[in-house]
Amino acid sequence: MPFHRAIPDDKQRGKSGSGPGGGFRDYVQAEKLMQVALVLPSAVVIGWLGGAWLGGRLHQHWMTIAGIIFGSVAGLFYLIQQAVAIEKNSLKDDATQDGTGKGNSDEQP
Repeated sequence: MPFHRAIPDDKQRGKSGSGPGGGFRDYVQAEKLMQVALVLPSAVVIGWLGGAWLGGRLHQHWMTIAGIIFGSVAGLFYLIQQAVAIEKNSLKDDATQDGTGKGNSDEQP
């Protein structure tokens, strides 16, 4: 199952990076997940402010709604792109931990 990772034994811990450098990797993973959570509201607010500013400059108040829609679409696009990248990295890490992935090229079957 994708959300239940097995606890690696001591031999696999050195290879998977959860040893001395593994803590930093966990912080990078947490930062990516926080970025996913914050990017959509930020994109909507930036689109709203940009549309309101442009609408006030050009005296076209419908641009505020267009800015909100543009920010929402841009945020969703980035959100989906990051979610796919995180899932791909997660699957690669799972395959490396199981010993079935291409990440263990120095091991012999």
